[in-house]
Amino acid sequence: MGRLIAFNLLFFMVPFVVYLGWLYMKRGRVNDTADWTLRIVGWLAAGGAVIMIASLLVFVHFSGAPPGAVYVPAEIVDGELIPGHFE
Repeated sequence: MGRLIAFNLLFFMVPFVVYLGWLYMKRGRVNDTADWTLRIVGWLAAGGAVIMIASLLVFVHFSGAPPGAVYVPAEIVDGELIPGHFE
């Protein structure tokens, strides 16, 4: 679960990091409050949400078991844990 949250946070922060880099290259500073208005932060948050949702859709579509696969749950055999898997 932590990995999923970290990936979502990473993809959400992409527009903010790109804007921060653009500000630094253009002006040499990033801490001017005039550059971080509510409108700009709102657009960056909306862009981050779109990127995050798109990444979730890609992960869901391209990960997981093939269609028709059967899940075999984890079990302990002779004291050894065999993780769950798809067959």
